[in-house]
Amino acid sequence: MTLIDGKAVSEQVKKEIAAEVADIVAKGGKRPHLAAILVGHDGGSETYVAAKVKACEVCGFKSTLIRYESDVTEEELLAKVRELNADADVDGFIVQLPLPPHISEQKVIETIDYRKDVDGFHPINVGRLSIGLPCYISATPNGIMELLRRYQIDTRGKKCVILGRSNIVGKPMAMLMMQKAVPGDATVTVCHSRSKDLVRECQEADILIAAMGQPNFVKADMVKEGAVVIDVGTTRVPDAFKKSGFKLTGDVKFDEVAPKCSYITPVPGGVGPMTIVSLMKNTLLAGKKAIY
Repeated sequence: MTLIDGKAVSEQVKKEIAAEVADIVAKGGKRPHLAAILVGHDGGSETYVAAKVKACEVCGFKSTLIRYESDVTEEELLAKVRELNADADVDGFIVQLPLPPHISEQKVIETIDYRKDVDGFHPINVGRLSIGLPCYISATPNGIMELLRRYQIDTRGKKCVILGRSNIVGKPMAMLMMQKAVPGDATVTVCHSRSKDLVRECQEADILIAAMGQPNFVKADMVKEGAVVIDVGTTRVPDAFKKSGFKLTGDVKFDEVAPKCSYITPVPGGVGPMTIVSLMKNTLLAGKKAIY
């Protein structure tokens, strides 16, 4: 069993990005600029945005954090999005989700200029992904593809089962794994809460990607010997022994599943760090005006 070390890979990718940015700036080019809009004070969102700002520093990017209280109006937020669309100095930006219930997340996403949509959520980027055109790819699936690439895990002709059909992970992951590419060329099955014979589907998987948000859902009897298991789940589970009062728990019951795997990602330290580094890769593309 090989542990896929997302933290180590993410550090390596950040070094590679920083070297490229230093080269761009040395040649008189513009330093990539990422802006982030944060609404309210959700604990998870605060943590993610702080990590993204820190990653920008490491990669040599300029970063701007724009904060609003949770009572900001939808129109005020959309006005800021349009302002960032028009700002030539901002190469890419994100609006941290989730947003308060009175604001339409879909309306916000669709207002972002797809050429600055480094989260990869705009319908144009999603559509381009589906037909294999250059686009910004949603960060978590992109990070998983990078892990498969760096660990040289063969995906050609393999049966890949994805647990979860979200727009952020499940659907884009399926599109990436079935494309004519390396990694890719897999036979993909997407399972969800209405799927029948879920256990049997998992047992047949050469590559199992769990993205349901249900702690410890995948047990040893659901995984075949030698499978590759990618755990996307990060649920906060109460833990009295932790200073924070909780621990991050994946969708896979790691201790009992790991011995059966050829490769497996831990939680934390697997997919999580790659999500942020994928956003950095998208920001570098935005700085180079690679998506148009």
